[in-house]
Amino acid sequence: MQWFKKNAKGILTPIEKGSFKLKKNIQSLVEQNMDALLGLEFVSSGFAVGEFRLDSLAYDLESKSFVIVEYKKGSNSSVVDQGFSYLSAMLENKADFILEYNEKMGRQLKRSEIDWESSRVIFISQSFNKFQKNSVNFKDFPFELYEIRQFEDGLIALEQHLSNSNESMEKLSPFQSDSAMSEVSDQVKVPSEDDHTEKFGGSLKPLWDLLKERLEEYPDTSFSTTKVYISWKRGKAHICHINPRKSDIFIVIYRGNIKESGEKSKRYFTVDDPKRLAKEGTRTFNNKDGVGYTYKISLKKPEQLDYVMFLLEQKYNSMK
Repeated sequence: MQWFKKNAKGILTPIEKGSFKLKKNIQSLVEQNMDALLGLEFVSSGFAVGEFRLDSLAYDLESKSFVIVEYKKGSNSSVVDQGFSYLSAMLENKADFILEYNEKMGRQLKRSEIDWESSRVIFISQSFNKFQKNSVNFKDFPFELYEIRQFEDGLIALEQHLSNSNESMEKLSPFQSDSAMSEVSDQVKVPSEDDHTEKFGGSLKPLWDLLKERLEEYPDTSFSTTKVYISWKRGKAHICHINPRKSDIFIVIYRGNIKESGEKSKRYFTVDDPKRLAKEGTRTFNNKDGVGYTYKISLKKPEQLDYVMFLLEQKYNSMK
């Protein structure tokens, strides 16, 4: 993708692309900006586990899982073998990961609080070749590929390579019982949208299709899926969580936190809701800075869709 800069007269000039000279330059940039770039909590750098030393260890507060971040200097090495080996080492040394988190973050994370099924590896490189991309082109591979680029004036671009396949890794050649791939496939499960939408009853699946089509019209938005819900995001920030249920499409909008002092978090959100469809609630996720507040919306009928979009658009616009 070519980027351009517009001057005061409306003339476009190309923005020159540079390169990172060393892998550690990429690593340093990502670790300092882990939340902004990947929506993750940075834990530690160079964490040694088993026979491996992991570039970066991160934690996903949303899915309550560990994430290994690796940086690739070139585009010639395999990401599959490395990814499965790292995840296998994680599953065999769970206590070490918990200890590392507790020591580095100063909090007491319990083994029972972690969703090991949602563990994953993120690879970041200036480029990936077609063989690397094709090797992870399965809907349920626990790996993510990101290409990072830098431009003049300090501009940074991070783009995820998304799988376009509906094939499952279970269709690969039969696993060896002692292989890292077999161990990981037994314990790590990548959730899909279908896992949630199969819960719908009656006419709710067509209503979900209409809702999703409307949401996809908004720029800079995407969907991500956890075991619990489907998330609609603007950039890396969550606009709402969507829980498909048998009787309705249950939507949760995060408002922000309020501290004991009464101080509200930045961009605390209040909806204009003349029909009072959105019900106020609280949440426990990542409430380090006070109580988290939410709006909860139950979407059941197509005639509600326009009004629900009116509410969701307010949250979307508040995130500019």
